[in-house]
Amino acid sequence: MAINLKVNGVAQSVDVDPEEPLLYVLREEFGLNGVKFGCGLQQCGTCFILADGEATPTCVRTCESFEHMDILTIEGLANDDRLHPLQETFFEEQAAQCGYCLNGMLIAGLALLKKNSKPTEDEIRTALDKVICRCGTHTRFIRAVKKASENNSKF
Repeated sequence: MAINLKVNGVAQSVDVDPEEPLLYVLREEFGLNGVKFGCGLQQCGTCFILADGEATPTCVRTCESFEHMDILTIEGLANDDRLHPLQETFFEEQAAQCGYCLNGMLIAGLALLKKNSKPTEDEIRTALDKVICRCGTHTRFIRAVKKASENNSKF
């Protein structure tokens, strides 16, 4: 069945089982490997995308349920060859170790900043708490989101 998806600003149609989780469609059909399979239970955040501005897991939810939504993946953050301001602060703060949770942290941070461009540290902690980081790099992620909020007013 043809599923119509708008991914990173581009409307695309893909012939897949409508019950297939969006995670697999993004990785296998579109070659977007930023979303990761972590737990398969919508609990770790590694498979987050922005769906209509909300950080949304993709490991269980069907691709069909994302039709008519604006989907933004980590690959869609950069503009031409310029990193997104949040990606820049993650780089500056060395906010990654193994990198497995990085997609989820960036997407969760961006979802917060789109709603609240000047969040408190507690609000940042709450937003990033949805993503599991086994390396313990949370303080760097928090600093990076805070720095991005101080440097930019538009996300």
